[in-house]
Amino acid sequence: MSTYPEDRPTPPEGPVAAQAWEQQIAAYDLALQLAGKSPHTRSAYRRDLQALAALQPGPAPAALTAQHIRLAVARLHAKGLVGRSLARMLSAWRGFFDWLIEKKQTVANPCQGIRPPKKPKTLPKALPVDAANALLDAPADPEDELALRDKAMFELLYSSGLRLSELTGLDLDDLDLAEGLLTAHGKGSKTRILPIGRQARAALEEWLAIRPAAPGERAVFTGKSGRRLSGRQVEKRLEQWALRHGSDRHVHPHMLRHSFASHLLQSSGDLRAVQELLGHANLSTTQIYTSLDFQHLAKVYDAAHPRARQGKAKGPCSDEEA
Repeated sequence: MSTYPEDRPTPPEGPVAAQAWEQQIAAYDLALQLAGKSPHTRSAYRRDLQALAALQPGPAPAALTAQHIRLAVARLHAKGLVGRSLARMLSAWRGFFDWLIEKKQTVANPCQGIRPPKKPKTLPKALPVDAANALLDAPADPEDELALRDKAMFELLYSSGLRLSELTGLDLDDLDLAEGLLTAHGKGSKTRILPIGRQARAALEEWLAIRPAAPGERAVFTGKSGRRLSGRQVEKRLEQWALRHGSDRHVHPHMLRHSFASHLLQSSGDLRAVQELLGHANLSTTQIYTSLDFQHLAKVYDAAHPRARQGKAKGPCSDEEA
């Protein structure tokens, strides 16, 4: 059913429609220029509108319906455009049709209420258990006086699942090495008590024996100046440590937290306990690690279950099968 008044001429189609698109995009661009929009913004809007026009070889702009817009979004998504790009394009299209309404060239905005596809939830990247062990078991560089500090930091990130801000925010008063516990100061001024693993405790004791400290500095992890480390300094040191010891991937502090959660869940299966240790307010935040756990289980199944191995070439087992 048409949304156009009966006394309005039928919108053109075919080559005439293509001309209408060209003229109206140019007129809208002029309106944006008069409104003070930057050349960069105007160029982006033109590209987005031209992309829509290319997907609509038949109807002119004023004849488009919500179904046309949904189809255009679907086609662009199939070509590989992600939700963020499609959201930007929809915003540009919505503005164009609002302008057409103001110019009384149409009476409804076909983009109204249409949302881009949701961005697929990406799984956090975790190290395999053997890669985490290899990284942390690597010997500290004897020529680097701060290597003991680095080893203590990385052991603690993996041992206790700390956020980077929680690590750099640790004060001496937050440690209870005798009991193997620490107090982490998390998001929203919330605190939680966490265990310190045996190897992390040993590394901390070695570091604290040589820790430089400026007058009054209570930070656990300090630099040569004796002042508290920044998060960026920790990131750089971990990246250098991983490269020095042959890691084939970019390792960052949050990856050690992800690895802590994933490996603990694989071993225990206790989602609630992992939630408490990570300091997540909602269980749904922690549940993403179950996907990692299922990936691990799927690999084990594919490698070990007799029915999963059907169809593979008979004969000596491959390394993967063994």
